Parts: sequence; structure tokens; C-alpha cells
Amino acid sequence: MGIQVPLAEILRPKNAGEYIGQPHLMAAHTAFRKMVDGGTVHSMVFWGPPGVGKTTLALIIANATGRQFYTLSAVNSGVKDVREVIDRASKDSSQPILFIDEIHRFSKSQQDSLLGAVEKGTVILIGATTENPSFEVISPLLSRCQVYILKHLEETDLVVIMNKAIETLSGIHNVQITIREHEALVRVSGGDARKLINAIEIIVSSLLASGKEIIIDNENTLNIIQQNLALYDKSGEMHYDVISAFIKSMRGSDPNAVVYWLARMIIAGEDPLFIARRLVILASEDIGNANPTALVLANNCFDAVNKIGFPESRIILSQTAIYLACSAKSNASYIAIEDALTMVQRFGDLPVPLHLRNAPTKLMKNIGYGKEYKYAHQYDGNFVDIEFLPEKIKGSKLFDPGNNAREHEAREKLRKNWGRKYGY
Repeated sequence: MGIQVPLAEILRPKNAGEYIGQPHLMAAHTAFRKMVDGGTVHSMVFWGPPGVGKTTLALIIANATGRQFYTLSAVNSGVKDVREVIDRASKDSSQPILFIDEIHRFSKSQQDSLLGAVEKGTVILIGATTENPSFEVISPLLSRCQVYILKHLEETDLVVIMNKAIETLSGIHNVQITIREHEALVRVSGGDARKLINAIEIIVSSLLASGKEIIIDNENTLNIIQQNLALYDKSGEMHYDVISAFIKSMRGSDPNAVVYWLARMIIAGEDPLFIARRLVILASEDIGNANPTALVLANNCFDAVNKIGFPESRIILSQTAIYLACSAKSNASYIAIEDALTMVQRFGDLPVPLHLRNAPTKLMKNIGYGKEYKYAHQYDGNFVDIEFLPEKIKGSKLFDPGNNAREHEAREKLRKNWGRKYGY
């Protein structure tokens, strides 16, 4: 007869005391654990790799607080589904929890449909994502949620899970199961509890026919399951790792590794537009003004892939990915906007200097709006030295050109124009 309920579901912890891993959140002394135990929770987003306990943590919170628990998957839910859940939740005074798995897959309009309910407190939103929420979740929604980062499970955590899995399977199949060596299991799991449990289940199922004591060691682990778990799965499992390897290979300027990981995704049936979007992001984040053409090419690649589709798109993706891998690299623009955002958060909305303000009325002109502004095109080289930043942060250097030919040229021009002001 086989197991009707998946082993991973059988082993899923039901309360905070049973939860394994994430001690920075779940250790007894942490603020997060005290919040869960106290039953007072807020909207939040769990960000971390697959199989580290995001869904389990959401269920534990629901159990601990006694709230109604609604769950949606962003893969197969639309705006209509969201509205139906919110409508049901609005009739429940207990403020239900709405858990959305893979929230990064929700479009802007789908995320917009959540805003009102979260803002009014109709539901407590818990989102789970493997992607950086700063890029994948709209700002108005993210500002109403606390982001908690979950990490890969440690080997000690995985050993605890192994023992629970073996104990459960021994009882189900009425057979003695022993783990003689666990290094290969740890390696193929990659810190993913679900992958680990699936691996153990595969091994035990494969060895049950012998009718003898089942002994798990490194050799039979690799023989039985390594190939199964190494397969790229676009719906989860290895998806996160392969796209990460693809991006890091481009960032690291290795075109050989880039086309290998690209081939892995193509053979697995990955959405070509997902790959193309990543190329556009990398062209700006990791290449930037070291080679401005990279963004143009990546954007054209996205448009071409959108028009053509597979199988021909593989050639366009390959050409673009190789070009990006071989290009000069700079993350200066990325760092500049991150530093600027931090500065705005630190100092708030500093007043615009009077000479930079628009002066459409006589009153505004009389009180100094636009006074002493100098029009750059009336000066040699189309440049004039005036202050463009608020008084409190004047002289702040947010853009630091990278170490490449194009940005060396930009640095020299900035140094010529601004002298010592910004330290170029």
C-alpha cells in the first residue's frame, strides 16, 4: 500500500516547540518567538530558499493565534481568488491570516488587490518568497509588512529531521532502518528539508523489496537518488539554485558556465521570459555604465524572446548571456541608488533649495523661488558650478565610478567639472 499522505506533510511541525532551525527567529528568547507565543502578530513576508520552513512557520503562527487560516498559491491564483478570500475574511471579526506562497509571482495588479485589506486589517498577510522582496513585492505592500529572512538549515538541523523521518518510516513499513552515513544526504539536500525527506523516502522505497534491514550509506544514497534530485525542476527544488548559478556565472564573467546553466534551464522547460528578465536586471545591476549597450541588448533580447519563443529563442538568450558575461562589469549605479535610498530614509524629505524650485507665479518669484539659478547651456562646456543637493547633505558623493574604461572617462569629466567638491 504506499503512504497516502506525503512524508514531508506527516513530519511538518505543528507548534513552535517542534519547529527545527531558524534559531535567530525561533529560539525561546527572540522577539519573534515571543510574538508567536503571545498570539500578537502583524503582516509579514518570509524570504528564504526552498524547504527551510516558510509555510510551516505560517501554519504554526495560525495555530498559536487560533486564527482562521486561508492559503493561496501565487502560481495558480488570480485577483478573483484574492478578492473571494478577502470577502470571506471581512465577515470574520478574528482577523484571519492569509498566507500567499511564492508571492513574488503575483503581478502588480494582484498585489494591489491585497493592499486595502492589509491596510484596514481585514487580514494579516503572510507572504513567502524565494526572491528578494525589495524587487518583487510592490513598495506600498512591502511597507506594511515586516520582512523576516530564513536561512538554509544547518547540518545539525538536517540530522534531527533525518532521525524523525527514519523513525516514522520504520513504523509505517514495520522494518528496521539505519542511517550508517549521512554526508551524501546532507549534500544532496542543500539545506532543504523537503528535499532531504523526499530523498530518504526514495531510498527506503527502493530498498523495501529486499525485505531485510534497510541501511542507508553514502554509496546507496548517491546510487539511488542523486540523479533524481540533481534534475532541475522549474516549479521548485533546484529552480532557485540553477538561476542563482546562471546569474553568478555572468557576474563572474564565465561564458562557459553561463551557457551550461542556460542549457539546464532550457532543457527543463523554463519560461524564456523569466530568463530574459534576469538578463535585463543583470545588465543594469552588474554592468551598468561600464557598458551601457548591455542594457540595450538585454532589453532587445527580452522583446525578441517575447515575439519568437522557443526553440529559436535559445539562440538569442545564448548570444545575450555570453555578451553580458564577457562585458566589463560595474555595480556603481546599483550602489548609488541604494545609498541614495538610505540617505532619504535617514534624513527624510529635505527641502529643495530655493534656486532649484519652479516659480510659475509672481509670489513664488518674490520669495526667492528660482532665484540665482544658472542655466547650464549658457556656459562653456554646458556646465556651471551651483549646488544641486539640499544644504544638509551638500557635497555627498553617492555615485563612485567603477574601475573600467567608460567610467574612468566619466570620473575624469566629473573631476574636471567639480574639482575637489565630491572627491573624484
